[in-house]
Formats: sequence, structure tokens, C-alpha cells
Amino acid sequence: MNDLDLSKLIADSLDQQQYQLEHWEGTFQQYLDLVQQNPLIVRTAHQRLYDMVLSHGVEEIEVDKEKVPRYRFFADPIEDGRDGVFGLERSLHDLMAMFKAAAHGYGPERRVLLLHGPVGSAKSTIVRLLKKGLEAYSKTPAGAMYTFSWVIDGERIPSPMNEEPLLLLPKDVRARVLANLQKKSRLSYKLRSDFDLSPVSRFYLERLLKQNGGDYGKVLDHVVVHRLLVSEKDRCGIGTFMPKDEKNQDSTELTGDINYRKIAELGTDSDPRAFNFDGEFCVANRGIIEFIEVLKLDVAFLYDLLTASQEHKIKPKKFAQTDIDEVIIGHTNEPEYNRLQSNELMEAFRDRTIKIDIPYNLRLSNEVKIYEKDFGRKQVPGKQIAPHTLEIAAMWAILTRLEEPKKANLSLLQKLKLYNGKSLPGYTRDNIRELRDEAHREGLEGISPRYIQDKISNVLVRDLPCINPFMVMNELEEGLDHHSLISDPETKKRYKDLLIVVREEYEEIIKNEVQRAISADEEAIARLCGNYIDNVKAYTQNEKVKNPYTGRDEEPDERQMRSIEEKINIPDSRKDDFRREIMNYIGALAVEGRTFHYKTNERLHRALELKLFEDQKDSIKLTSLVSTVVDKDTQEKIEVVKGRLMRDFGYDEISATDVLNYVASIFARGDTKGE
Repeated sequence: MNDLDLSKLIADSLDQQQYQLEHWEGTFQQYLDLVQQNPLIVRTAHQRLYDMVLSHGVEEIEVDKEKVPRYRFFADPIEDGRDGVFGLERSLHDLMAMFKAAAHGYGPERRVLLLHGPVGSAKSTIVRLLKKGLEAYSKTPAGAMYTFSWVIDGERIPSPMNEEPLLLLPKDVRARVLANLQKKSRLSYKLRSDFDLSPVSRFYLERLLKQNGGDYGKVLDHVVVHRLLVSEKDRCGIGTFMPKDEKNQDSTELTGDINYRKIAELGTDSDPRAFNFDGEFCVANRGIIEFIEVLKLDVAFLYDLLTASQEHKIKPKKFAQTDIDEVIIGHTNEPEYNRLQSNELMEAFRDRTIKIDIPYNLRLSNEVKIYEKDFGRKQVPGKQIAPHTLEIAAMWAILTRLEEPKKANLSLLQKLKLYNGKSLPGYTRDNIRELRDEAHREGLEGISPRYIQDKISNVLVRDLPCINPFMVMNELEEGLDHHSLISDPETKKRYKDLLIVVREEYEEIIKNEVQRAISADEEAIARLCGNYIDNVKAYTQNEKVKNPYTGRDEEPDERQMRSIEEKINIPDSRKDDFRREIMNYIGALAVEGRTFHYKTNERLHRALELKLFEDQKDSIKLTSLVSTVVDKDTQEKIEVVKGRLMRDFGYDEISATDVLNYVASIFARGDTKGE
């Protein structure tokens, strides 16, 4: 069969049974039967959104000695992590707390949720996730929702605002139905449907009641209930509104407008059929409406928001107030929010908003994930990105967002490492919480991930087989002179100084890796360790050591022991304590029936590696790499080291060569800091 058999390709891609479920339609009674089986069908918009997020699961994680829930939904399981957000557990927990309170009817459902934070802090990504999640949820059995159409003289007229079919029932009947459903469902929140029909549906209901002498049963025979699928593209259940210039925007974009062609047909502009209920508030009914840069809107639009949030009502032109049921969420940057705070005329709006801070990420590991999402191997095939390239860019981004620690003995880089979970002598998790608490504006200023992404992209498009951290750091620095959001010379200077800090840290990282690659001869380390332990044991027990070559008993080799201990900065005054500590550690392992291995003691392992590196760097003539002539024996040893860099640290041939050459140049100029 042809690989491109169109009918087969289409048949394979379509699930006919799923299609039929998604396009279910039936009578009002059949709908009531569905509701009896699954009372969740009649949830409000806030309840549905809250349940949608929870449907993807929650796990508990610890952040700075505090248990915080992580909602898996915000990792974007719908599109395999495409819009996943990282490191915002606290902010997302605050957001979910608001959704939970709104679902229970405790007040936030009558407020505008306002996501506030600096540019590029994932505010719009969070809203995009919620909209996308609601679309997907409405296609599942758990998220099923329904609306109705009128059948008048053989013509089907859909409910203009995707209304809940239960609204067709008289209020007292509806209350009894809901009470029965509440008893069945045992939900923690209350099912409610205290909304009124739209003017169009009320018009047809009253007309049909009149025609049928008040017989509700006959009226409902004119109703077809059908499944409602939320879709932003089809403007169904999701509305989006953004500021435009005053001449091209008016409030009818929110509430709908008169249909002048229908006026000519019906003879009046007060007939609800002569009005298009297609404003953003109307199409978003039962779902979510997003206000992009909400505080840039003209004041007239904000007045519409007041009634929509507090009263759940909108006021279409020429008609009475109309009920809506939707989540209203906006986002704004800090300058606009500060302007709102200082504007006394906007007190009513401030009173009806709940602000959720969405700061920049402050944890290095999470920031790296943001860039890996865009620049991982799948996203940039055929391009090699050297190890630490994304990490170094992320490190600089976070340093620009941190406030200088008040503790004199703590550097900004150390603070970054503490926030990332690294332990430092003299600092506990309680100290980390204190550091966070004393820096109130941390994460609300600094470099945005967008800037980093743009600069990495600039380097990637160059005709180079491999990009490295130095290329990205140079691009980041050059871009600062043209950064549209940074005009203050002091801020630019500070950011450039932080690039120097990051560059030095990167040099330490690669020096460390090259040192470990050179000293990765496990047999040699084991021999060195055995010799050291023999000498330490003899020293602590006032014994002598047998020389394996001469067979004579000799004093412990103090010079050899100190050459190892000095590598990890053990002062002469503390050498006895360190040696006793090692012997006590070996003794404790022996009591437990375990054998000592140098890898089980991190400090000793590092000291042995550095000592071996010192002994071997001259034998492989690392500094000769910067010269033009390398003998065959040295070249073979260099290839072994390159192989270890590739095997143990993720380098490719080009980046391993570059790193080895760069570290060689450091040693050639005598820079041995950190050895």
C-alpha cells in the first residue's frame, strides 16, 4: 500500500467514537439524565478551572524547608512541556488558593485576578496554559459541558452565550434540581446556577410559553441540548482583549453591538434578535477571559470590568444587565501597576482586584530548564552547544535579579548557590529563608529570560559547528548597550561586572573538569590513597611505615601527607585533627562491616584528585598545548584526557579541544587559582 494513502491517513488520525462523544446532542430530559449521572457537568467557570488544574495531579516538594504543592498541570502535559513554567511554585500556589476560594464561593470569584510581575516572567504563559488546559479538559468526560439551541420553525438558533441548559428551568425548580445533585455529588464546594438567561434566550422562552399556554414541557420540546467544546480559535468559551488606540476601540468589543441588517428586518433596535452578543465577555461565558496588559486599557473599559467581576453582569447597549459566568484574569507589568496604585480615581478597581506576584525565577536549575526547553538537542539538531553554555547564561540572568546580601561574608554568587540548594559552611536552610525575607523585591527586577533567549539565538544562527559560553557571554555584553529597557548607566555597569563574575566562575568550572579528567586514573588515585592512609595510620598511632622498596621501617612521610592536605586548604595547625578524623571515619566503617574507599569521603577524594593532577600535568605537558609542536607521546595522553572530558562531562570533540586549549593557556600564564 502507498505510504501516502490519504483515506488511510485520515482514518488513522480520526477517532470516530470520540468525535461522536464530543458532538453529542439530545433532548432536555436526556440532558437531565446525564446530569443525574455526573453532577459536575453543571459547575461554574471557576469550579471547572480549579478542577481542571487538579485533574493533572499534585505533588508536594520542599522549597527552603517549606512544603509547597507542585501542580503538574503547569509543566504543560498537554503539549509535552512546550509552555511549561519552572520555579514559580509559590506564585502558582497563591493562584490556586484563589481558584479554590472562588470555587467555594468565598469571594475571589467576584474579583479580577491580576498577574503582576516584570516583563518575561511567564504571566501570559500561565494564562495561555489555563486557556489551553480548559480547551483540552472540555473534550474529556470529566470536563464535559453542555449548552443548547432553540428550534423555531425548523430553524436552529444557538444560545448566543453558550448558556447552561438548567437556566431554562424556573428558579424554584432549578433550586430543587441543584439541591438533589448536591446531595448526590458530595462535593466540597456548592453547585450553583443563580444566573439568568441572556436577552435572546429569554425572548424565545417567553414567546414559546405564550404560544403553548405556559406549558413548560412543550417549550422544552423546542430545545436541543448539545456538547460544548471550549475553543479559543472558534471564540467559544475563551475571550481575549488587548489595548488598542482610543480611535479604534470601544466597549462594544466587550459586550457586542447592534446588527443593523436585522433592524431593517425586524423594524426595531430593542429586539434582542437585532443584537450581536459576540463581544469578548459574551463569547467567554462559561470559560475564561484574558485581559492583556489590562492596566493600559482606557478607564471606560475598566468600568465595564468592575460590574463584570463584582456582579457577574455586563450591560449590552439597549438591553438590561446580562449575567455572565467566567473567570476574569488580567496581567500587567510593574510601571502600570504603580500608576494604578497612585491613581485615587482607580480606588474602586484596586478594591476589586486580587494581585498575584509572578516574579522572575531565582533558582539556577529551574532557569536552565527554561533555556533547555528552547535550545535542547531536539530543538537545535546539527548544532553542538558546549556544556555549561546554558547554565552560565542562566547564572548571569539570576545574578542580575538578586539583591546584594546584607551579610558581609556572603557574595552574590554564593547566595545564588544557596538558593539553588548547595550547602555552604555556616548556612542552614533557615538562613536561606532569612535571606529571602530580607530581600522583598528580589525577582521583580533584572534581566528577563527573553533577552537571554534572543542572545543565544543570535549565536546559534552563526555559521559555527559548536557554540560555547564565551560566545554567549560576549553576545550578552554587547546587547546591553542597545537594551531598550535599561537606560541607567549604573545598572548597565553592574550587569557587565556580573558578567566578569560569571566568566571567572566558568573558568573555575572548566579548570576543575580538566583537572579531574587528567587525574581520572583510578588505579593511580587508589595507590596514592593507600600510601596516604598508611602514612596517616602510622602518624596517628606513633608507628613507622615499611618502605616497600627498601624494606626498612621509616618515619611517616610528612611532606607527602601535607602535599595532599594542602590541596583542600587544611592548615598546618589543623592537620592532626584532619588525620584523626580520617582514621575515626575508617574505624566507624569497619565497625559497620564496610570497607573504606576514597570515593566515600568527598574532601579526601578531591584532595587526591588535585594532588594527582599536580603530579601528572607536567608529565602530559599541558602547557605545551599552546605551542605549535606536540610530541606523539604527549598527544596520546592529551587524547586520553579529551576522551575523558567527552565521556564524563558531555563534551564533543570540538568543545573538548577548545576547553583543553583554554585551560592550557590559563596554566601557561601561571594562573593557578583554585588548584
